[in-house]
Amino acid sequence: MKRQAGFTLMELVVTATVLVILASATVPLVRNGLKRQQELELRRTLREMRMAIDEYKKQAEQQKIKAPPVDANFYPESLELLVEGVPVAGSASRKIRFLRRIPVDPLTGKAEWGLRSSNDDPTSTSWGGGHVQDVYSLSQGTGMNGIPYREW
Repeated sequence: MKRQAGFTLMELVVTATVLVILASATVPLVRNGLKRQQELELRRTLREMRMAIDEYKKQAEQQKIKAPPVDANFYPESLELLVEGVPVAGSASRKIRFLRRIPVDPLTGKAEWGLRSSNDDPTSTSWGGGHVQDVYSLSQGTGMNGIPYREW
C-alpha cells in the first residue's frame, strides 16, 4: 500500500484556527497604529498653521507687511489670506505667503478648520468673526490621550 502525501483535515483546521487568532490579535494593533499616525499628522498640521498665523502677526507688528487695522491685534483676516499672500510694505508687487495651501485635516479629510478670533473665548467652538488667532480640528472624535480633537 502506497502512502499519499498531504495534510489531514485536522491539520488544516488547526492551522486555520491559529491564523485566525493571530490575525484577530493584530487588527487592534494596526488600527491603533493608524490612529496614532493620524494624530501625529494632526499635531503637525495644527503646528504648521499656528506658526504661519504667528509669523503673520510678527511681520505685521514689525510693519514688514501691510498690516490689518490695530483692532485686529495684527492677526490675519482668514486662512486664505495666508495662502494668497500679503503685500510687502513699500512694494506693490511683492507678496509674502505664509502657507502653500490650507492643509487637509487628517481626521475629517477636508481642508476645513474651526477658527477662533482674539475676541472669542479660548474654548469656544463657534466662530465669532474677526481675525484668525487660532485653529482647531472639526473632528468630533477623542484622541488616544482622552482629549477631544477640538481642544488640541
